[in-house]
Amino acid sequence: MSLRIVVCVKYVPDATGDRHFAEDLTTDRESVDGLLSELDEYAVEQALQISEEADDAEITVLTVGPEDAKDALRKALSMGADKAVHVEDDDLHGTDALGTSAVLAKAIEKTGYDLVMCGMASTDGTMGVLPAVLAERLGVPQVTLLSEVSVTDGKVNGRRDGDTATEHLEASLPAVVSVTDQSGEARYPSFKGIMAAKKKPVESLDLDDLDIEADEVGLEGAWTKVDDATPRPPRTAGTVVNDEGEGGKQLAEYLAGQKFI
Repeated sequence: MSLRIVVCVKYVPDATGDRHFAEDLTTDRESVDGLLSELDEYAVEQALQISEEADDAEITVLTVGPEDAKDALRKALSMGADKAVHVEDDDLHGTDALGTSAVLAKAIEKTGYDLVMCGMASTDGTMGVLPAVLAERLGVPQVTLLSEVSVTDGKVNGRRDGDTATEHLEASLPAVVSVTDQSGEARYPSFKGIMAAKKKPVESLDLDDLDIEADEVGLEGAWTKVDDATPRPPRTAGTVVNDEGEGGKQLAEYLAGQKFI
């Protein structure tokens, strides 16, 4: 029987762009370029490695987001995933991590799965709670923050590296796994992979398809919201130290005044 792997990925604003909030204090995704979250690329890579070791496996990449989120799916498909599912609905605007986990859980159940893989966090929200909440909603074990992961004999095995200890973990499938940025560099899509991705199936779902009411998600159903935000002040001109023989002294006085030393 084929090993069904679902990788949850997110389309996020480019961290190198000018990111800010929209008028409703949600992330402005219109005025900045987006891309597949770098931390999710590690999850795609580990799913591909597991698939290569398995006798028979199929990788589905899943995302929740606007029309442009298909770009994140295409990136994962060009890396080697087999197919994709895109959940898009206007009522999802402003959905928080809890709401997103509910949508993902429904989509995963509809798709079918043995192993769900996630990155350790998204590069925009950086909450890192979604894999655990998703496992709770699905009613399956979670094995999170792994730097090494494999699947053998119906079980997922992994290594979690902490500051003071290393843990070796195991859980029976089905399960939810998250991997860290120490799990191995993600591969670059080849030209052949990019061309092949254009022909791979991308299924579109909305809230009706998942039997989710609009008031359960979006800003209205969010458990967490941004109440207030203050723009970062513009960068001011730095202090110039003119070295006329006492530059070191002036530098030390400045650092002491700023309490750096």
